[in-house]
Amino acid sequence: MSFSRDAKLQIIALEAPTDCCGLALLCGLFHASGEIEIKSGQKQAYILTDIQELYPYVNKIFHNLYGDFMELEIEDDYKINKTVYYRISLPKESTEKILKDLGFIDNEGNINLSGTIDEYIIKSDCCKKSFVKGAFLGSATSSIRLSEEANKKTNTGYHVEFTSHSHNFLQGLSEILAGFNIFAKLVQRKNLYVLYLKEASQVSDLLALVGAYNSVLELQNELAVRELRNKVNRQTNCLNANISKTVEASLKQLNAINTIENTIGLDSLPADLQEVALLRLANTEESLDELISLSKIKLTKSGLNHRFRKLIKLANELEE
Repeated sequence: MSFSRDAKLQIIALEAPTDCCGLALLCGLFHASGEIEIKSGQKQAYILTDIQELYPYVNKIFHNLYGDFMELEIEDDYKINKTVYYRISLPKESTEKILKDLGFIDNEGNINLSGTIDEYIIKSDCCKKSFVKGAFLGSATSSIRLSEEANKKTNTGYHVEFTSHSHNFLQGLSEILAGFNIFAKLVQRKNLYVLYLKEASQVSDLLALVGAYNSVLELQNELAVRELRNKVNRQTNCLNANISKTVEASLKQLNAINTIENTIGLDSLPADLQEVALLRLANTEESLDELISLSKIKLTKSGLNHRFRKLIKLANELEE
């Protein structure tokens, strides 16, 4: 199951809003995934969705508001990319009144397809939240994939987006979200407009706003898992880099010692240099710290390193 679909199922598992908030949710849903047709002079309207469980949730809101029931239909024409789509239709006899209430038909009976959100619908914060909830149910998608295991890497970011043919709708939705300190970016992608969030904290705030609380917890857990994995990777990379440095330094020191041995001999070295040369020959892969612990004389790390530099300098001079 996708992350966004799971979040939507969490939303519709909550108690359905009533009164003005119920109307605001229906309005957001119609703006996001509603369609209006005129057949034989009669207006017909429906919601298009791939979530069958949305029907009882929306139908309950509709029944509380209008005392009537919506209809659920499945048609072959609505199978896209092997996904079955459903039509949740308004009752034909009351479609025009409902569309007026939602702000899609003006007082003269003209259909308003501008996508402008009716200010009356979102006059309070609770109604604004319900409108966002409806818009999320209607058109929100996400590329987020959660790690099933702490050591299993996922390369996806924290992208959530709303898509629509209406610039005005997404612009209005963006302004509503900004009122809750959620700042989304609006762009055009071919013949569609896209309102998107890609920061984990902003996505988390959006999920909390629409009531997908389990998804908030899952996202926070994913953030912790990824941060832990990144920390381990950084530590591993640092350790590997240190090992590489140790091996490289050891090889350089051994080459210098071998050069000295093959030219003037180690016996010709001062006692302090001869001792560290023999110490290195006996412990070819040890780090400076480990050599110090193995040495019988008191040396600091910088002191030991200084003696090795003398050996390397002498070897270079002998090679020249």
